[in-house]
Amino acid sequence: MTEEALLQGCLKNNPTAQKVLYEKYSTKMLSVCYRYGHNREDAEDMLQEGFIKVFAQIHTFQNRGSFEGWVRRIMIHTCINNLKKNKRFNESVDLIHATSIQVKEESIPSIIQAKQVIECIRLLPIGYRTVLNLYAIEGFSHREIGEILDIEESTSRSQYTRAKAMLEDILIKKKIIQKPKERIRLMIGQ
Repeated sequence: MTEEALLQGCLKNNPTAQKVLYEKYSTKMLSVCYRYGHNREDAEDMLQEGFIKVFAQIHTFQNRGSFEGWVRRIMIHTCINNLKKNKRFNESVDLIHATSIQVKEESIPSIIQAKQVIECIRLLPIGYRTVLNLYAIEGFSHREIGEILDIEESTSRSQYTRAKAMLEDILIKKKIIQKPKERIRLMIGQ
């Protein structure tokens, strides 16, 4: 079944088309939801709620961009709304965890197994994890994140910076990456 035929079937509330659409995207979208959910059950609940929204709003898809991207965006917003509704995003974040390690994008090698990194990301406090997912994985700007989460753009930036530092610390403690070698600083005149 072509994507166009699938969309037309879903627009007509055809259960077979809806099932095919769900089967086509559910695995990828579950991984999106899992990054935001507290556990697998939460992620599955978010996935189901997200697909209900997809089917209810499918008439609004205007063939701008990919359909998968449109579904992903609905899933992300569903996850964020779920976190807000359950007040999980507002859990306090312990700033002690924001270490002073200088983080560089290249310090997390791309060869690391994605599953290991995702599991480490899940160890971050929910606020850090959410901003890191939205910015680094989903590609939202800090301005967009601020709008989505009802926070200041600067808060998104600082939470992202702290999330990266904390993630690097977790990856080092789990021996997934090595601690960057300390840079020798010349202290002239001190």
